[in-house]
Order: sequence, then C-alpha cells, then structure tokens
Amino acid sequence: MSVFITSLVIWLLLTNFSYSELLAGVIVSIFVALIFRKYHAIRFDWKFLVRFAYYTVVYLPVFIVEMVKANLDVAARVLNPKLPLNPGFVQVKTQLKGDAAKLFLANSITLTPGTLSMDAKGEKLFIHWIDVKTIEDKEKYISKRFERILKGVFE
Repeated sequence: MSVFITSLVIWLLLTNFSYSELLAGVIVSIFVALIFRKYHAIRFDWKFLVRFAYYTVVYLPVFIVEMVKANLDVAARVLNPKLPLNPGFVQVKTQLKGDAAKLFLANSITLTPGTLSMDAKGEKLFIHWIDVKTIEDKEKYISKRFERILKGVFE
C-alpha cells in the first residue's frame, strides 16, 4: 500500500491534475506497487504519520541549524587559509537499528559540509571529516545531534 501511495503522490506532483491523468496514475501506481511490493519495508499507518510530524517539527530545524553552522565553518576555512585543517577518516558507532534510520543519519552527515559518509557496516559508519577534532569523542561532533532525534522518528 505504501508503494502505491508514494507512486501516486509522485505521479500527481509531476503531472497536471485531471481525471484522466489521475486514472492513469492510479493504474501505473498499482503496477509499480505490485512489482516492488516485496522490496519495501515502510508501512504507512498512524504511527508513521506521528513520526513524520515529529521529524518535520523537531528534526528539520536541528538539521538546518547544523547545516548552516557547518557551511559557515567550511566557508571560513576557504576564505581564511590560515585556519587549520586536519582531514581524516573516522569510524562512528551508531545506536540506530533500522536501515532507514542509518540511511537518514548517513545522509544527514553527508549533507552537512565538512563531512562525508563513505561506508556503513553493521552499527558503524565510516566518515571523512574535514577537521578531526578528537578520536575518542567523535560521535559528539558528528552524529549524536542527529542520532537521538532519528531514534525517536524511526524506532
């Protein structure tokens, strides 16, 4: 059902709304849902809607603030070459269990300038960091600000 709804919403966003296009979208969405039904795990229910609202109200503002801070940091490093760079790869352990939660965490890390998620294996994310501040408490700087909110959204 979730693939059908997602496909139909995408169809409606990409086309002009008319009854013939709505009918075509329903037919195409049914076929897409039948073909891909065994490959998805997201269920649209009331809990999903509550989690989505929580994500929108709580997570997006935190993400936007962190992204602006990271952009300013990278811009300052570009404009002032005297600022130190200490690039390196770090391994971050996550407490998130679900694949979707880990995907959102990895994408959130990648979308903040100065970090790039390279790989994920089990509960570990491998990240390139433009300024490695510490090896011991790296989760505090990279993932904890996102992880606790994503845990409330996905788990």
